[in-house]
Amino acid sequence: MEKLSKQVLICCLLTAISVLLSCPVLIMSQQEDESEFNYDVKSNIGPFNWGDIKPEWSLCKNGSMQSPIDLLNERVQIVSHLGTLQKNYSPSNATLKNRGHDIKLEWLAGTSYLQMNGTQYALKQFHWHSPSEHTIDGKRLDLELHMVHETPSGQTAVIGILYKTGRPDHFLSLLTKHLEAVSNSIGAEIEVGVMDPRLVKIGTSTTLYYRYIGSLTTPPCTEDIAWTMLREVRSVSMEQIKLLRDAVHDDSDANARPLQPVNNRLLQFNKPKYQH
Repeated sequence: MEKLSKQVLICCLLTAISVLLSCPVLIMSQQEDESEFNYDVKSNIGPFNWGDIKPEWSLCKNGSMQSPIDLLNERVQIVSHLGTLQKNYSPSNATLKNRGHDIKLEWLAGTSYLQMNGTQYALKQFHWHSPSEHTIDGKRLDLELHMVHETPSGQTAVIGILYKTGRPDHFLSLLTKHLEAVSNSIGAEIEVGVMDPRLVKIGTSTTLYYRYIGSLTTPPCTEDIAWTMLREVRSVSMEQIKLLRDAVHDDSDANARPLQPVNNRLLQFNKPKYQH
């Protein structure tokens, strides 16, 4: 009996220690997720200071191929050889996560991909910025979707879609209840079931798009990212934009990085010869 009591006591102590040890880890991850950087230009962890926060984020201030940029039509080189965007998307299970500064939709199976220059880039995730990060002839729009693709070796290609306020976006309408579920809970992640990336409407933009080499628009601001910015502007409702911003609850009206220097980079605009 005495032996049994000791075993029970030991089990209770181990359980208590386990709980106590787990608590600081949970708190630390929440603080880190929420406070490592922000979009307040006056903050010491705002976009103008990202490169000073961590050594591995130094490209945010020292990089020469940073994003976003202004897609100035006077600067672009019009080409036709880039061709139609070769997307091969299919439905698969996905999760939705509140990352503190944006909402990420992540696909769990690597069945969808973008084919570019003979290389397959697997579709990894979507996330949204408001207002838009890229501008066209200096004009900033209301929302920007980033469709992030990666190769097994770590090469990244991003398709960007710009939106202005108007009719609701169909794809975001499908996510409404899920966005509400992760609202105000930083780090919250839920399964949303099967989602079809083909439901993101891009119209004629598979042939009309800008292409340049840039960077991630958030720390660590990794460069050599192949950017494809679709020319056609889609519509999104003000309520949908508000839901995306309110969900992250970061006390900011925006999560868009300021424009970065072009630094004489090649900016191409793909336009088939038969189009006017």
